[in-house]
Amino acid sequence: MGLGSKQSPVSTAVKWLGFVTAVWVQSISGNNYTFSNYSDALKTLMNLTQLELNNLSVVKDVGKAFGLLAGLASDRLPTWLILLIGSLEGLVGYGAQWLVVSQKIKPLSYWQMCIFLCMGGNSTTWMNTAILVTCIRNFRKNRGPVSGILKGYVGLSTAIFTDLCSALFNDNPSSFLLMLSLTPLAVCFTAMLFLREIPPSDSAAEVGEESRFFWLFNTVAVAVALFLLAYDFVSIRSVLFSRIFAAVLLVLLASPLVIPAYAFVRAWSSNRVGSGHSSDMEGRADEPLLKQEVVPDTQHKPEIPEEENVEEERRKPPVIGEEHTIVEAMKSMDFWILFVSFLCGVGTGLAVMNNMGQIGLALGYADVSMFVSLTSIWGFFGRIGSGMVSEYFIRKAGTPRPLWNAASQILMAVGYILMAIAMPGSLYIGSVVVGICYGIRLAITVPTASELFGLKYYGLIYNILILNLPLGSFLFSGLLAGLLYDMEATATAGGGNTCIGAHCYRLVFVVMAAACIIGFGLDILLSVRTRNLYSKIQGSKKSSKKEELK
Repeated sequence: MGLGSKQSPVSTAVKWLGFVTAVWVQSISGNNYTFSNYSDALKTLMNLTQLELNNLSVVKDVGKAFGLLAGLASDRLPTWLILLIGSLEGLVGYGAQWLVVSQKIKPLSYWQMCIFLCMGGNSTTWMNTAILVTCIRNFRKNRGPVSGILKGYVGLSTAIFTDLCSALFNDNPSSFLLMLSLTPLAVCFTAMLFLREIPPSDSAAEVGEESRFFWLFNTVAVAVALFLLAYDFVSIRSVLFSRIFAAVLLVLLASPLVIPAYAFVRAWSSNRVGSGHSSDMEGRADEPLLKQEVVPDTQHKPEIPEEENVEEERRKPPVIGEEHTIVEAMKSMDFWILFVSFLCGVGTGLAVMNNMGQIGLALGYADVSMFVSLTSIWGFFGRIGSGMVSEYFIRKAGTPRPLWNAASQILMAVGYILMAIAMPGSLYIGSVVVGICYGIRLAITVPTASELFGLKYYGLIYNILILNLPLGSFLFSGLLAGLLYDMEATATAGGGNTCIGAHCYRLVFVVMAAACIIGFGLDILLSVRTRNLYSKIQGSKKSSKKEELK
C-alpha cells in the first residue's frame, strides 16, 4: 500500500498525529460562540443597555474581519507561528475580560472592552486558518470529511467549555473566562509540535484508507457529542459525578491518538520487513518511473509561438473549478452568490447565539447554559453529518454541495418561525434547529469554496468569506436584535434595561426567517450553476476508484 506515493510510512503517521492535534485545537477554538455564558455578568457590571451589550458582541465578531491577516499569513508563515499568534492574542483578549468579570480590576471603559473582545474574536481566525488550510492541503482528496470533522469539533467546543465549566466551577462566569484564556494556549502549543504540511496521498489505496480513518474520527466525535448531550439532561450532579464526567470527556478527546499510534507501529514494521527485502522493493520502485514516461506526443502538432501561448493564457480567465487569484474569485458571480447566501445563514445564526442569554431570560428561563450547549452539540451534528453526506452524494450522483446549504436555509427559517410563535418548548426546538443548520452552513461552505476557486489562495478566500461573521453579527445582532429589543424593553435603575415576554424578539425572528428564504434562493441558483463542475468531480472520483481496483 502506498508504493509510488510521495509519502513514507513515517510521514503518513506524522500527518495523522498532526490531524489529531488539529482536532484538539478545533475543540477549543469555538470560544467566540460562548458570549452568552458571561454576557449577563458584563451587562450587570458595566450597566449596559441591550444595544450596548449587542454592540460588544458585534465587536467580538468584528475581530474575525481581521482574519484577512491570518489568510495572508497562511501562505507566508509556518503553521506553528500562526497558531502561536492566535493563542497569545486569545490569552490577552480573554484574560482582560476575566480580570473585569472576576473583579480583580475595576470595569474598563467601553472602548477598552471593545479592543479586548475584538482581540479574543480575532484569535480564533488564526487558529482556524492554520488548521483548515494545513489539513485540507494534507487531505485534499477528502475535503468534505476533513471540513466536517474539523468544523464539527468547533461546534462542540462551546459545549465542551460550557459543560466543563458547569462540572468543575458551577457555571461561574469568571472561571469560564479563565478557561477561555488559558486552555487554547496550552492546546496550541501541542499542535505547534506536530502539525505541518505534508505531501498529500496520491494513490487510490491511500485515499481509501484515509476515508476509513475519517469514519473512526467521526465515531469518536459522535460519542463525545452524545456524552455531552447526556450530561446536559442530568438534573442532579454531585461533585464526584462532575469530576468523573470531566475525566471521561478528556479520555474521549484523547482517544483518536490510536490512529497515529497504529500508523507509527505499521511504519516501524514495514521498515523491518523492508530491510530484509530490499531487492524486491528496488524492482518495484521502478514502476512509477515507467508511468511518468507516458507523455502526450507534441512532435507533429503545428508550432505556435510561445509568446502567443503565454498571452492567450493571460487573457483567458479561469473557469469554476480552476485555481483563482483573489481578484479573479471576487470578479466571479458565483463567489458573490456564495458570499451573500452565507451571510443569510451564519448572520442570523450568530444573532441567536449572541442573544441566547437574553432570549432565554425573556422567555422565563433563569439558566440558559442548556440552550447554549444544545446549539453547540446539534451544530456539531450538522457540521460532521453534512461533510460526510455531501461527499457521499458527490461520489454517487454528482450532487452539488450548495444544495445542502439550500436545505439548511429552509429548515432554519422554520426554526425562526417556531421561536417567533413562542410555543411551549419552542426554544428547545429552535436552538436545536439553528444549531444543526448553522453547522451545515459552515461545514459545506468550506470545501465548496476550495472546489470552486482552488487551493492556491484558499487561506485568503476562506477569510474573505468569514467576513460574513462580523457583517452578519452587525446587521442581525447589533442592529436588528439590539434596536428591536430596546424598543420593547423598560429601563432599570442602574442604567440598563430589560424585557420579559415573547414579544421581545418576535419581529427579530420573522425578519431572520425572511433572510433565510432569500439565502435558499441563492443556494438553489448556485447549485444549478455548479452542477457541471460536480459532475466532473464525480467522474474523477469514479476513475480513481477504477484505478484502485486494477
